[in-house]
Amino acid sequence: MTVAIAKWTLEEYHQLVDTGLLANKQVELIRGEIVEMPPEGEPHAYSSTESGNYLVRLLGDRALVRPAKPITLPNSQSEPEPDVAVVQPLGREYRRHHPYPENIFWLIEYSESSLAKDLDIKTKVYAEVDISEYWVVNLKSNTLIVFREPQSGQYTSRQDYTSGEISPLAFPDLQISVSAIIDR
Repeated sequence: MTVAIAKWTLEEYHQLVDTGLLANKQVELIRGEIVEMPPEGEPHAYSSTESGNYLVRLLGDRALVRPAKPITLPNSQSEPEPDVAVVQPLGREYRRHHPYPENIFWLIEYSESSLAKDLDIKTKVYAEVDISEYWVVNLKSNTLIVFREPQSGQYTSRQDYTSGEISPLAFPDLQISVSAIIDR
């Protein structure tokens, strides 16, 4: 017997959200499937909050830092909620839609129990829609993993950092402390 999984479109997912049926659930839409997100542990919550605040101070009005808010990826029928999304500051435009791939400078996920999903499924989903830069913080090893250069649905560049500084592709003049991101 073959098991069929019901896939949701973005429109159907938004309708479900609007009804309030998902109000008390931590979920995101990934490739048409509603996926439960694990609860945030203390290191995850602390680190993502601190790095988000650090990036707000560092970027000023050059970008908007959105903590744990949805982004919409229409081509993949996905609406994930990355821990930190650094996006174009479009103001009230975001009352009508979440940031689309073309609005995203880079994304950051903090991972402990979700590490396998963040390194596999989310990496592919983000590369497929050409998000130029995706960072994963492995909370177990205090490592920043930086994915760049999406091609044919995969990132062709991966670099791991435990210290030093990094410049995001969107702001090459900016020096970001790796320690501030991984909270060492």
